[in-house]
Amino acid sequence: MSQPFHILSTLAVAGLLKEWLPGQGAEVVFNPTARLMQQIAEGLTGDIAILTEAGIEELTAKGVLAAGTRRDLARSAIGMAVAPGTPHPDISTVEALRATLLATPSLVYSRAGASGIFFAELIERLGIAEEVNAKAIVIPQGFTAEVAARGEALLAIQQVSELMAVPGIEMVGKLPEGANTYAVFSTARFSAAQSGAQALLDRMAAAMTPERLAAHGLDPA
Repeated sequence: MSQPFHILSTLAVAGLLKEWLPGQGAEVVFNPTARLMQQIAEGLTGDIAILTEAGIEELTAKGVLAAGTRRDLARSAIGMAVAPGTPHPDISTVEALRATLLATPSLVYSRAGASGIFFAELIERLGIAEEVNAKAIVIPQGFTAEVAARGEALLAIQQVSELMAVPGIEMVGKLPEGANTYAVFSTARFSAAQSGAQALLDRMAAAMTPERLAAHGLDPA
């Protein structure tokens, strides 16, 4: 019996991959890109990596990933979600978002993910980092919406696709222009991947249709 393929993937495409992977003969490890980059540097390997485009480029330059195998899969924005039945605050403008963040009694964001790193910089830029962090739950990694769904925080900040991966959560929407950033998530084959990994990668890239991406809060890359 052949070994299953091993995919190391950013959390941003977790919902989409969990939908598509059954029957593909693959196992996946989900972590933020920064954590996966650290694990790969420490020796973790697999057959396919799905990371930010910068992560893919860095590992390709080092020879860890095979040159010429990169495919850009999706683009994602940062959004806000709340637990079911919670009022949806105004985040239509940068000023409205700032007022919402100051007014809310609790929120959650991630320390390790690209969205959390950006959000930490955003609240510094808005001049409200001290007030926001005094009432924030900052998780090491994982899905912030799970914290909100348990009632431990009113607002959850993360990539839209990661928020939507948590069942029952209610999306407020994308953060407004001027207070958002867009990340491209790409895939490539490990240089030492087992035979057949490239065919799996090609099938996966072909499956990322605009309709499927939209259903998971993602845009075409």
